[in-house]
Amino acid sequence: MSFLTGLGCKECDQRYPADRSFICLECFGPLEVRYDYEKIGARLNPAKIARRAPNLWRYRELLPLDGEPVTGFHSGFTPLIRADRLARRLGLKELYLKDDSVNHPSFSYKDRVVSVALSRGRELGYEVFSCASTGNLGNSVAAHCARTGLPCLIFIPETTEPSKILGSLIHGPELVGLKGNYDDVNRLCAEIGDHYGWGFVNVNLRPYYTEGAKTLGYEIVEQLGWRLPDHLVLPTAGGTLLPRVVKALDEVVQLGWADGHTKIHCAQAAGCAPVIRSLHQGLDYINPEKPNTVAKAIAIGDPADGPYVLQDVRQSGGWGEMAEDEEILDAIRLLAETEGIFTEPAGGTTLAVTIKLLHQNRIRPDESVVVGITGNGYKSQDVFMGSARISNVMRPNLMVFREWYESREEALAGASAAV
Repeated sequence: MSFLTGLGCKECDQRYPADRSFICLECFGPLEVRYDYEKIGARLNPAKIARRAPNLWRYRELLPLDGEPVTGFHSGFTPLIRADRLARRLGLKELYLKDDSVNHPSFSYKDRVVSVALSRGRELGYEVFSCASTGNLGNSVAAHCARTGLPCLIFIPETTEPSKILGSLIHGPELVGLKGNYDDVNRLCAEIGDHYGWGFVNVNLRPYYTEGAKTLGYEIVEQLGWRLPDHLVLPTAGGTLLPRVVKALDEVVQLGWADGHTKIHCAQAAGCAPVIRSLHQGLDYINPEKPNTVAKAIAIGDPADGPYVLQDVRQSGGWGEMAEDEEILDAIRLLAETEGIFTEPAGGTTLAVTIKLLHQNRIRPDESVVVGITGNGYKSQDVFMGSARISNVMRPNLMVFREWYESREEALAGASAAV
């Protein structure tokens, strides 16, 4: 049973059927999915959700499908980790990490949006799927298309990290590298999708694709015991994730499943922070930037949904900050050393910004905080390759080891006592 009522323009509210449309013909604004919440509320509740399989489709009434999904049966419902060691280091009482670095099958939050886009795309009759990607999205589209046997083409900037290139190629898609940055790639993909009639998940399937991001918000609230956190810090690239998580929180409150209020905070790398600079300057529009940062996964200089990020952050009473590359790398190390999670630079950006918000007293020590970890560090190892060397190399001899260990024993004991 579908609860879709159609598509609506986010700017002028012009209504459209839930078909292949993705841009308003009246004002050229983006379209988003609309639902019948009264019928959803009569059918769905937290108790029913709790009995369902631990994947993103446990919220299927709130997702844009008429029939059965074709993929994503093991995607979503990633851990919400109470990060007590990291919390003590930062001086926080209640800190959680929403860890999509272990999402299935491609280790990023993109497995949520791709599961929904491919499932809806098949209902709409698309037979070839594609995307413009900085790496993670390409990995996810390639993996899900391999699982479902769908033809797949991935378009990426030629400067994409080698590990993410491999993460797509291993699944057997047609991979096309283009000169320029992500925004150049995205513009060409819009033309290709129109010419060939392919389903570009983040272009002509965008109204449905973005709905998959809501599941991260539903999961946070459910995993907190149907409670909203005081603060949520998320990275921003094209602007898909943050506004849809806000939509999810609003839907949960509207349906009566939780109450409260969450301040939403936006994180970007200083080398590509068009949303943050507009936020700090009090602007309602985005000035495009040319990316130059280690955080390539979120290096989108002209974010399609940037203005909606600004709107949602301000309306929530939240804020946003940018992190320098060295701050990002330090945050990645801190997260790994305290919680055993190796995140890519996007996650390092989010944690580095959380630390800044604490220093600015925008987050108080006694408030609950959720930090979004959206991708896996093992896919971006090149940023640390210069420091990946063994510092202690010795002969395989007990006396040699004892001499080394006993010279280090006091320092090692001190590190243990600090835990």
